[in-house]
Amino acid sequence: MRRSLPHRTGSRGAVDYGDRVKIALMDSGIGLLAAAAAVRGLRPDADLVLSSDPDGMPWGPRTPQGVTERALAVARAAAAHGPDVLVVACNTATVHALPALRAELEPGIPVIGTVPAVKPAARGGGPVAIWATPATTGSPYQRDLIDRFAGGVTVTEVPCPGLADAVDHADDEAIDRAVTAAAALTPRETRAVVLGCTHYELVAERIRAAIGTPVVLHGSAGAVAAQALRRAGIAPAPDAPATGTLTVLHSGRTAALPGSALGYAEGRLLQPVTAGG
Repeated sequence: MRRSLPHRTGSRGAVDYGDRVKIALMDSGIGLLAAAAAVRGLRPDADLVLSSDPDGMPWGPRTPQGVTERALAVARAAAAHGPDVLVVACNTATVHALPALRAELEPGIPVIGTVPAVKPAARGGGPVAIWATPATTGSPYQRDLIDRFAGGVTVTEVPCPGLADAVDHADDEAIDRAVTAAAALTPRETRAVVLGCTHYELVAERIRAAIGTPVVLHGSAGAVAAQALRRAGIAPAPDAPATGTLTVLHSGRTAALPGSALGYAEGRLLQPVTAGG
């Protein structure tokens, strides 16, 4: 599946822009925007494929088997476009479907999961709060992250029912209600908040304002974007020409960025120089 090692650095440090780079990202909805914007910042010339599932979202209330089935369908739609790497820009899909996705697509297409940034948050000493969907909160997956990376640090798991869905629809009133409710469950002494759902990164400043005390917010988008490039052998080139195309897939159908995506800075950043196909 790999076409080459794209955009290698030459002997004089110059970057060869002759090869095209294609990076796919998948999620149930627009939670993939934060990671996609981070990828665009690292490679403005990369062609992006954004594969989401408006027909089947939200994934959070589904069974693990149901999540896996939907995630495989979305991943297959993205894989049909021949990407160099696929980013699973969804915590729920990473928890339940990552092994199945890797079993089907690798080694032809490297598959990168999204893990809540518990480790860097705990490194600051805590107390730490983890905001996540109800399905992820208290899950064995999240508990394992806490046990491995936050030993000796006070951690509060904060469920955020309805927040991802509200963000996906850019419903300001619903976002405010969900953020306010989660902030009320966050201890006042909290020093760091892990944004354990990719959707939450789109409203990070609203979360910070609602908490009302100085906190450090830890998202995953930047780290996931950098890991995707590393796994695919693609060198970062933030000064590359902004020639990357954009292909949007909604439950396998070619579409345009939804209006709700353009309500966020990350979505507006993805407007392509030329349209994908």
